[in-house]
Amino acid sequence: MSETTRRSRTHEWSEPGQLAEATRALSGHEYFAAWKKGELVPPIAATLGFGLVDYGDGRVEISCVPEEFQYNPYGTLHGGLAATLLDTATGCAVHTRLSAGTGYATLNLNVSYLRPMTVDTGSVRCIGIVSSMGTRVAVAEAELLDGRDRKLAQATSTCLIVTPD
Repeated sequence: MSETTRRSRTHEWSEPGQLAEATRALSGHEYFAAWKKGELVPPIAATLGFGLVDYGDGRVEISCVPEEFQYNPYGTLHGGLAATLLDTATGCAVHTRLSAGTGYATLNLNVSYLRPMTVDTGSVRCIGIVSSMGTRVAVAEAELLDGRDRKLAQATSTCLIVTPD
C-alpha cells in the first residue's frame, strides 16, 4: 500500500479506572447528565465517535457518523460497529434506571442486520428502550436507524444487574 493511500486518526479518552470510580458514585440519570455535558464520556464512545443525543427513564439515544476506519475488507462498515452501538444503547437504557453503585453487564446480545452501512449512509442513531426491568435481570431492545429513519439493524439484550454487595 503506498503512502498516499494511508490514513491516520488520533483521539483522546478518559482513564477507565477513574471513570468507573466516578460513575459508581452516580445514579444512572446523574451519570448521563455528566456524559451529556462531556464530563464522563466512556472510552468506547470517544474511540468510535459515539455521541449521547438524549436519555430518559429506560430510554437512550446514541449517534454516530460512520467513518472509513470502521470499514471491513469488503467495503462496508464492520458489523461490529452496529453491534457495539446496539449493545451500548441497550445497556445504557438499563443504566438510566439504576441507582448509584449499581451496575450492569450484558449477558447476551441478539443482533439482526437489515441493511449495510457505508460512509455514504451518513449519521446514524441508535435508540435503546428497556422492555423488562427486574431486580437481577433486565431486557432491553434497540434499533439502529439512518437519517431517513430506515432500520439498519436491531437487537435484544439481556443484562445482569450487579448490586454493590
